[in-house]
Amino acid sequence: MERRTRTRQGVLALFLAGGILITGCGAGGTVSETSADRGVAGSGGPAGGEQPPAAPSAVPGQEEDAAGRAEDGAARESAAPDYLSTFALDVDTASYGYARRTLGDGQLPAAGTVRPEEFVNSFRQGYERPKGNGFSVNVDGARPGVASDWSLVRVGLATKAASDAGDRPPAALTFVVDISGSMSEPGRLDLAKTSLGVLADELRDDDSVSLVTFSGEAETRLPMTRLQGNRTRVRDAIEEMEPADSTNVAAGVQQGYEEAVEGHRKGATNRVVLLSDALANTGETDADAILERIGDAREEYGITLFGVGVGSDYGDALMERLTNKGDGNTTYIADETQARKVFVDQLPAHVELRARDAKAQVAFDRETVKQFRLIGYENRKVADDDFRDDSVDGGEVGPGHTVTALYAVRLREGASGRVATATVRWLDPRTRTAHEETGSVETGAIDGKLWDGAAPRLQVTAVAAYFADTLRGGDLPGTPSLGQLASRARKLASSTEDSSVEKLATAIEQADRIRNGGGDEPPGGEGEGELG
Repeated sequence: MERRTRTRQGVLALFLAGGILITGCGAGGTVSETSADRGVAGSGGPAGGEQPPAAPSAVPGQEEDAAGRAEDGAARESAAPDYLSTFALDVDTASYGYARRTLGDGQLPAAGTVRPEEFVNSFRQGYERPKGNGFSVNVDGARPGVASDWSLVRVGLATKAASDAGDRPPAALTFVVDISGSMSEPGRLDLAKTSLGVLADELRDDDSVSLVTFSGEAETRLPMTRLQGNRTRVRDAIEEMEPADSTNVAAGVQQGYEEAVEGHRKGATNRVVLLSDALANTGETDADAILERIGDAREEYGITLFGVGVGSDYGDALMERLTNKGDGNTTYIADETQARKVFVDQLPAHVELRARDAKAQVAFDRETVKQFRLIGYENRKVADDDFRDDSVDGGEVGPGHTVTALYAVRLREGASGRVATATVRWLDPRTRTAHEETGSVETGAIDGKLWDGAAPRLQVTAVAAYFADTLRGGDLPGTPSLGQLASRARKLASSTEDSSVEKLATAIEQADRIRNGGGDEPPGGEGEGELG
């Protein structure tokens, strides 16, 4: 089989010329999104600017916003609290997958690797799908405690499910595979090879693939090659991969994008797929320096990056930042079952796009809402004024995807009427035409009891969000104990007949045992609110 090691020149100049640095990335801690402290996701700062990790804030119920304290109109006007929440859409799920792997190994995940939105987006939501190629906007909610004045508000966005695989555009996929020494452990390179072998069988004859490997240096194992008549050649290239030494992620990403540019197919979905434990230890190990190399490929050629994480030790932050900048998403696989789910069952959503640079903006009504907090999305914030600026990076969403944003909302006493209006804006992947869709929710629609009568999928969403917030030491009002969450998850698994909810219950039970074994009391117990 033909092999060639490329010198990584020529196209490198193209990537470096733009000098584009990372935007919209960086792992942050728990941030209180109330109108008392900062008001919204992203307001008051440049779009996508990096924020230092923040310590968990005080319980929102202990604070009041400026408008709530002011009694006269002049004071309210001068305080001018921000009632907008704006963020880039995110369909990543790697944080939840890696947390499950870590808990299965008998350890709690590091707080910085826990992103609640990725826990929530790992589960089916049951949203109504749009008839066209845009989004449906679904808004609902419930009260987690009978005596609580806080409610959970769920903003759900959904795209139309994938059509027959033959209807999608052809794909030009560049696989960048980590073959460093750390990938020799079971469940890493072996799993990557299995995944790619499955994928080679599932792709169409008119799809194309190339293969780049990296350890201390990067090597092109297979230039862009049509599958028709070449499947044996592709499988041979995959099987010949063997672990080497160090991990030069920068070299792999750089050469992968060079291959993707050289093999670019007009009218096709051009994507780089990075399979790695993302533990960079050679060459550029800083995400910003690596990301400088891919900015122009995204802008000029529309090449997106899909990250697949593997390994018990996993560079979660680096992988997420790379895919955020590369207009893609991340997932995590720990076994062959998950690999098949990603590369076979979800393949259309990973190859095709329904929307580019998608953003959401939720406007809360100041007459009914006293405080609110967006749960998660800390590193996907967008300045409110940039919502309709289509040059500002958003998120990429494929067919059949759902995106959920969950808010803790405190209503004003006796409030009645509109609570929030949610708007999603996105660009058509082919024409770059901007579109918007809107939905809203009233006070009566979020006043029911979460644990007694609310839609089962809303309850699953709440369990996943509370679980994530507890793991990272958060302070959401109304958070049940881990034991209570596990019990809720078990009941929901039975009522929904959903094996993924059963696995959620197992993960919560594992976390509870680990916490109790260490003598720690899980935060956010019954003192935060009764179960209805």
